[in-house]
Amino acid sequence: MEFFQQSLDDILESLSPLQVEWKDDIAVRVIERIEHFPIKETYTEADIHALLADHFNDGWLIYRLFLGLSKDAMTALLHDALGEGGQGVTRYKKEPDVYIGALVDLGLLDAMQEQTNRQPQWSDVLVERLRSGRGSAISGQRRGRGLEDYAEGIIHKVFGDVYEARCRFVGKRNAEAKCDFAIPSKDAPRILVEAKGYGATGSKMSDVVGDIDAIVEAKRHDTALLFFTDGLTWKQRQSDLKTLIERQNNGEVARIYTTSMSGQFEADLMTLKAENKL
Repeated sequence: MEFFQQSLDDILESLSPLQVEWKDDIAVRVIERIEHFPIKETYTEADIHALLADHFNDGWLIYRLFLGLSKDAMTALLHDALGEGGQGVTRYKKEPDVYIGALVDLGLLDAMQEQTNRQPQWSDVLVERLRSGRGSAISGQRRGRGLEDYAEGIIHKVFGDVYEARCRFVGKRNAEAKCDFAIPSKDAPRILVEAKGYGATGSKMSDVVGDIDAIVEAKRHDTALLFFTDGLTWKQRQSDLKTLIERQNNGEVARIYTTSMSGQFEADLMTLKAENKL
């Protein structure tokens, strides 16, 4: 495989957004329940009970959305109100009146009345809260896994089933490290591929430098390490990207790719396949 040094500008110019659907099965189900939620001028404890009794987890999430609370915040408030003994379905079934009373004390009935009678469409508010909270986390997970799946599709095209995914590989002096793909196997890899996609700033982006360094430290010097990434958020985290490019310029990473460089990624895998007689 031909060696050349990459630059920060080369990678920045090749970046593209990672578009994913933020809804998972739970979000779809909860949105449907929100859209069919009965609109009343006033609500009672019986209304709270009806939703929890039908599907506790969905009801708990919907009531959290009414209150505009994170999962951690609502759990803490219920713990403060209920004391020891838990805040989940077991506690609800054991003491339903006490549990619902705690929700009433949090202002749930007022929140239900306020949100369902709000104009414009009240459900838009809850859906937006779901999107920005749970949906944001799901989107981040899917961006990362989606890019892994994309890279794996190219790897499978070149090598068939002769690789191992999401494993711990064995390197020099039996050192081990995690990687996304080890070719042809985790026990004797000749090629390692790490795939990370991002769409929001945060500590997870810095983690990739540590992940790459761990692989570099463990792998044999003659094992090629390829890094596949994308996401416009790298433009706000150029210091981390610059560090990774330094690793490539120093020969610790063979090459960095984005989705717009997929053709080069496939070509380099073909070259490495021939060079390693795989």
